[in-house]
Amino acid sequence: MEVKKNPKANLESYTKLFLQLGLVLALLIIYVGIEYKTFDKSLADLGDGTNQEEIEEDIPITERIEQIKPPPPPPPAPEKIEVVEDEKEVEETVLESTETDEDEVVEIEEIEEAVEEEEVAEDVPFAIIEDVPVYPGCKGTKQQKKACLNKSMQKHVARKFNADLATDLGLAPGKKKIFIQFKITKTGTIQIIGARAPHARLEKEAKRVVNLLPKMIPGKQRGRPVNVTYMLPISFNVE
Repeated sequence: MEVKKNPKANLESYTKLFLQLGLVLALLIIYVGIEYKTFDKSLADLGDGTNQEEIEEDIPITERIEQIKPPPPPPPAPEKIEVVEDEKEVEETVLESTETDEDEVVEIEEIEEAVEEEEVAEDVPFAIIEDVPVYPGCKGTKQQKKACLNKSMQKHVARKFNADLATDLGLAPGKKKIFIQFKITKTGTIQIIGARAPHARLEKEAKRVVNLLPKMIPGKQRGRPVNVTYMLPISFNVE
């Protein structure tokens, strides 16, 4: 026997209706949730929260009494007061008036200006001297005299220096140098300051040669004769 279904009992025909109802219900819930408003709750002032009454205490007022110290007794009076007479006379100072009379003639002394002399160094290097020392026979301008002095010094060393002494001392072959420093004094004489050489005998020989230099015309700085320091190098070869 077949069971016949009632066409009204078929729910598949209502699916579209149920779907539409569900969408409408969902939209309604969302709209109500968006439009729902909340308000901040305000709490009334409930007071201190304690029911105990404040107890007022009476605080007694105390007064501090300071003890007053009695003043110290005055010093005892001297038994006898002596009066001393001042016999010394006081000289009175008389102040003279500094005001001048219109008819009085005042003489004014001439004030001479003091001219300060420029200090000039006693020792001036040869490189910066204004007027170089003049070697005997040198003439011309300052530059010519300077070049002539250097050339004359070299010629003097070449004639007087004993170059064979280095060979006798047994020095190693090669070029050797001696440096000797001296002054051409204010009077034009030679004063040796020091020397440096590979051997003590070479220093002595260099000093001997420099002491044989002739007397020169002293150098000048600001027009005044001064000592001029000069460094003379002596070079030679040892074979």
